[in-house]
Amino acid sequence: MLRATKPPTLAIGVRGDEHGPEDQRAREVIDLVLRLGETLLATGSSASDVTSTILRLTRAYTVRSVNVDVTYTSLTVSYHRGPYRDPVTVMRVVPTMAADYTRLEGLQALVRDIVEEGLDLPDARERLDEIVAAHHPYRRSVVTLSMALLGGAVAALLGGGIVLILLAAGTAALVDRLQRSLSLHGLPAFFSQAVGAAVPTVVALLLWAVAARSDYDIPVSLTPSIIVATGVVVLLAGLSVVSSAQDTIDGYYVTAGGRAFEVLILSSGIAVGVLATLAIGQRLGVPLHVNPNIGFAGNLLVETVAAGVVAAAYAVASYTGMRGIAFSTAIGAFGWVLFRLGMQLFDMSPITSTAVAACAVGALAQTIASPFRVPALALSTAGIVPLLPGLAVFRGILDLVDPGGAADAGTTTLVTAAATGMAIAAGVSLGSLPIRRLRADRVQRRLLRRAAADPRE
Repeated sequence: MLRATKPPTLAIGVRGDEHGPEDQRAREVIDLVLRLGETLLATGSSASDVTSTILRLTRAYTVRSVNVDVTYTSLTVSYHRGPYRDPVTVMRVVPTMAADYTRLEGLQALVRDIVEEGLDLPDARERLDEIVAAHHPYRRSVVTLSMALLGGAVAALLGGGIVLILLAAGTAALVDRLQRSLSLHGLPAFFSQAVGAAVPTVVALLLWAVAARSDYDIPVSLTPSIIVATGVVVLLAGLSVVSSAQDTIDGYYVTAGGRAFEVLILSSGIAVGVLATLAIGQRLGVPLHVNPNIGFAGNLLVETVAAGVVAAAYAVASYTGMRGIAFSTAIGAFGWVLFRLGMQLFDMSPITSTAVAACAVGALAQTIASPFRVPALALSTAGIVPLLPGLAVFRGILDLVDPGGAADAGTTTLVTAAATGMAIAAGVSLGSLPIRRLRADRVQRRLLRRAAADPRE
């Protein structure tokens, strides 16, 4: 009456594969999947996607009883071959990580060919060599131009005039070139973020100083605060917020912790850069003032077009293919429309409306990704860029520095900005989760069980 009639759903202590392939082929398969997994992790894939991809490939090449361990900067694959044969265990360290969605798209196509069409091992290794050694689809100068376009579009989104849009675009391009130069000289990312955040803040201080000397009343369309907010969004856009949230929901807490700590450190670098520059400006007697009327452009059509341009510009900067750029533009504009309608029609708070829009972005990106052969990560990451709380971050920091401001209000604003960031990350992951589970194969479903609410089955 009490004893269960089925074995545990989650298998533990499974025996090794005693009848697997010969040593040479097993080592060749492990080498292939390890290199492919390393490239996936380096281009921004989540730990769950990397693990499931490796297990799908080893199954396709009849290598079973494989364990995969992802710890953010390292990848370990171990093939257990029973009690009478030595295991094959190899680890690779991933030194750097950068969004490269064209390469990610090529890797996903290679995985499909191996699993669905049975691509031979030598051909698969040759294809992988070609993908790893391939040039970027765009020159580095094109990336700089896309970052300038992103900065100008964010300024337009916040209601800036044509002069401010051009100034924000030039500042964003300068930040991109400066950060690239600092990276080539080996400066740590924290200090690079701080220097990048200082550049638009210096430009804003100069505008404030000129306006104070000439007694010029700055209109909203020319307010320097928009330049700083634009710079903050440009610097926040490259952080791995989506992958961090996805790893957390999937149960890969070590990898999620590493990604989340990276996001925290780089965001702190932005705050330090803005804070230090504003403090120096205050010591020099520059009047600090944020126009309380700064918000959005006010015209939903203009805002929607600007949001689409922001998403498209980031897609280019992260080396997304042409199809991905087109879909990113549509998803970014769609997410912004939902965000604005949520506040205007349904009287939602900004955080709630942001979460709803991010959830829709995640669901739409995951829906489009499979039939059109585009990485879902590329679409969702580009789609959330218009929602990033750049203006809130700047307002909070300015209230902390300005003697006339309220420190408590500044802290509250920064907490609100952080909550908005968490709402974006959680919304994207939550929106994509049902579709990921519906389309998951047996391997992926087994991996997703590690984050199940009740593992006692």
